Amino acid sequence: MLELFQYDFLQRAVIVSALLAIVMPMIGIVIVNKNISVIGDALSHTALAGVIFGLIIGINPMISTIIVCLLASILIEFLRKNFPGHSSISATIVMSFSIGLASVLTDFVKVGTNLEAFLFGSIVAVGKNDLYIVLALSVLVFIFSLYFYKDLQHISFDESSARVFNINVDLVNFIFTILTAITIAIASRTIGVMIVSSMLIIPVACSIQLKMSYFKTIIASSIFGFIFMILALFISFYFNLKPGGTTVILATLTLIIITLYKNK
Repeated sequence: MLELFQYDFLQRAVIVSALLAIVMPMIGIVIVNKNISVIGDALSHTALAGVIFGLIIGINPMISTIIVCLLASILIEFLRKNFPGHSSISATIVMSFSIGLASVLTDFVKVGTNLEAFLFGSIVAVGKNDLYIVLALSVLVFIFSLYFYKDLQHISFDESSARVFNINVDLVNFIFTILTAITIAIASRTIGVMIVSSMLIIPVACSIQLKMSYFKTIIASSIFGFIFMILALFISFYFNLKPGGTTVILATLTLIIITLYKNK
């Protein structure tokens, strides 16, 4: 197995997996606690539109995806303020618009373009420039998540209580949505835009079954996420499978096993 590390693309894929395993649980645990997985779905569909837009105008799809996801996150927050008490409506509207936009943009993609690599991930898709982008933005997400750690923890359980403690809930929610957009955008290249949101949720769900503290749940989620992605990379390499789909299958099976064992 170790001889596989002689391949540059696999080395980059492992590094990206490690970076994503660190930052995704910091976002995913808030999504799970706030029960707003629809935002992850909305931004993952937006990522598809971003990828297609980048292919059309001829720029790095990761850059276009980041830009489009950031714009979508701002739109989600704008709509959420206009629909108080109905936060899921804004995400659903953005998701519907993104799906429609992506379907229209596909008519302008050059014939022969391999969209499957973006839809379901590819271990050979991570180039050197992509690695640098993922590294820089992962560090950015990690720093902001760490800086707002207590605030994010507080609003993830009770926003009303957070306001009592003078936490600027609107600002923290806005920053969180931005961080979610960045995380999904940089993860979509390896995992795939159609299933990236599931990797924000499933490792956290596995950890929650272990009934640990908030911090330990994040650590356990990182370990789960890293194991899932690394195993999926090697399995997909040997059996020529899509790494994103393989990752989600492994994660889901693990969650089922943990749940069955816990119930027993």
